[in-house]
Amino acid sequence: MKAFTIIALAVAVLAVAGVGYRMLGLTDPGVHAWREDHDHAADEHRRGHVEEDEHGAKRILISDVKLAAAGAVLAEAGEVTLSDTLSFNGVLRANQETVVQVTPRFPGIVRSIRKRIGDTVASNDLLASIESNQSLTVYDLKAPIRGTVIDRQISLGEYASEQKPAFVVADLSTIWVDLSIYRQDLKRVRTGDEVLIDPDDGGADIKGHISYVAPIGSIDTQTAIARLVLTNTDGRLRPGLFVTARLVLTKRSVPVAVRAGAIQTLDNKTVVFVREDKDKIEARPVEVGESDARFVEIRAGMAAGEPYVAENSFVVKAEMGKGEGEHEH
Repeated sequence: MKAFTIIALAVAVLAVAGVGYRMLGLTDPGVHAWREDHDHAADEHRRGHVEEDEHGAKRILISDVKLAAAGAVLAEAGEVTLSDTLSFNGVLRANQETVVQVTPRFPGIVRSIRKRIGDTVASNDLLASIESNQSLTVYDLKAPIRGTVIDRQISLGEYASEQKPAFVVADLSTIWVDLSIYRQDLKRVRTGDEVLIDPDDGGADIKGHISYVAPIGSIDTQTAIARLVLTNTDGRLRPGLFVTARLVLTKRSVPVAVRAGAIQTLDNKTVVFVREDKDKIEARPVEVGESDARFVEIRAGMAAGEPYVAENSFVVKAEMGKGEGEHEH
């Protein structure tokens, strides 16, 4: 009987405590933790869920973290200059007007070498010392210009001849870009024309102008050379590497444009995936206009400044496809 009374009192105390929690606006810690877990699970369930707005545009919950992990990149729509271009292949070459071959004055034995390929030199820097066969005295071979050693044809202890350059020094602060122009395009290429050079290193295009068009062509390739001279103070351009180039024929500025990789087709509509808020992306139907190799004009559906998925937008399209499939089940 006594034990029964103690149990009853304990139950009553717990009941009163529960009422007290509710009267004070408090929640049982166990219930609070359960609700947090439940809300988190519900939020995760909503991610990837596809819904439609009042205009029938599809939306999906997807975070910037998930977009970045999938390689998708956001950008802002805005004013762009579209260009009608003609594409060519080219090669980077050292500016031959700033390349100097350093040849020994007298034949002899190489006694020391101070500079190697890739070293930068100032004018009059010591390159090597050679013992003359004629006088048996050692004389210095010096750099005639400031630049970079791009070739060396002597080794320590060997015979150096005045008939062969020992070093080649080049000033690489300017670089030649030689473009191969096929005969059908020669009539469209003129000195002074603007050209956009893509070194394929992930950086922005480099703007230049044609300074020379060869008066003769190559028998082997049936092309003629069109040349640009570009500044290279940052060392970005390296002789010997290939580049692609776009000759600018016409230009037109448009108020709103997106990158070409942003355009997708969904439910037979041309769409751009627009970031609505921090987690929501909308498949926005758009009307496209003119385009070039990099950008597409948006005539209706988007405003300047709106963020959108600019690269790897197919990731969002795939997520929408998965979300719709899960919703149907």
